[in-house]
Amino acid sequence: MKLYQLHKKQNLPISIDEAWEFLSSPANLKTITPDYMSFDILSGAERPMYPGQIIQYIVTPVLGIKTKWVTEITHVMDKQYFVDEQRFGPYALWHHKHFIKEIEGGVEMEDIIDYKVPFGFLGQLVQPILVKPKLEEIFAYRTKKLEELFGTYK
Repeated sequence: MKLYQLHKKQNLPISIDEAWEFLSSPANLKTITPDYMSFDILSGAERPMYPGQIIQYIVTPVLGIKTKWVTEITHVMDKQYFVDEQRFGPYALWHHKHFIKEIEGGVEMEDIIDYKVPFGFLGQLVQPILVKPKLEEIFAYRTKKLEELFGTYK
């Protein structure tokens, strides 16, 4: 089964403290997820992020099909990075690394997602025409939403 990767970077004109406060609150994920995905946190988002935290969501990624997604926050380094891994959900594998670092005039946020699609060869056929474009669309929305919330980096 093939492993895919999505790699995104975004700069924002905010402090590392502001960035970390927003990103380390699982409840804020709903804010930066497109409305059509009907993202709903079921449990686990009551506290700031910590290693071992289990978060359960219901999400509707395509064709109005509701999907339960369970992730675990596996690693957290305060104001530097955290990692979430899918424990149950739509992917055969989902490993998402979130990095933030201070840059002149703001922060750089970097996302590296390694993922596998289910359904073997059929999944690999659908990946470039459905899965990858959907992930690109979600991250384009996220970029726009974060700029609306925090401003555009100059």
